[in-house]
Amino acid sequence: MSRNIMIVDDDPSIQETVKIILDANGYPISIAKSGRECIDMLRGGFRGLLFMDVMMPEMDGWDTIAAIEKEDLLEGNIICMLTAVNDPGPKMESIIECVIEYVRKPFTSEELLETVREYLPYVEEVQGAT
Repeated sequence: MSRNIMIVDDDPSIQETVKIILDANGYPISIAKSGRECIDMLRGGFRGLLFMDVMMPEMDGWDTIAAIEKEDLLEGNIICMLTAVNDPGPKMESIIECVIEYVRKPFTSEELLETVREYLPYVEEVQGAT
């Protein structure tokens, strides 16, 4: 099974929290501190489960997903939003099909782990179809 997980968030405390939770449960994690860094990692071949923050400087989560889609980097990836934003707004309308789940901040360890357990097998399925 593909166990690649990326957190895309500019907040060091969120990065560290997710890393601690996933590391403690045997899940390695890659960290992208910005949308641009995420795209660079995808260009470099990363494929897996992405936890995407919405509110980031320069390039927010929606713009990042739009760029991922525009560059045909969606294949082999599953995107879950990791956000405090309750209303995705009009930016989401054009890319709604790219997002499979929302994990709301603040989240519990169990909520995060449930999402990982649920969608990692789906990542493998998507990657196997490519």
